[in-house]
Amino acid sequence: MNLRPLHDRVIVKRMEEERTTPGGIVIPDSAAEKPIRGEVVAVGKGKILENGDVRALDVKEGDKVLFGKYSGTEVKVGGDDVLVMREDDIMAVIEG
Repeated sequence: MNLRPLHDRVIVKRMEEERTTPGGIVIPDSAAEKPIRGEVVAVGKGKILENGDVRALDVKEGDKVLFGKYSGTEVKVGGDDVLVMREDDIMAVIEG
């Protein structure tokens, strides 16, 4: 990927959501909501604090994360749709 996020920004690729309900009903693309889970593909160097120090980010490349439905800015890079967002927009890291 030819995109390097600055400071406390991260690049997240959305993970596909299930298109079938537990009862076996297939949800069409037009009715499906945007996924709120994704994988971190790149991270910035860290957040610059008021005193000039740099605080490293809590997330790293490869982490699976949850984020807000309307978080970040969608960008198309090399045919892939990715989100550029601040680390603050990430609500949780999915472990396990």
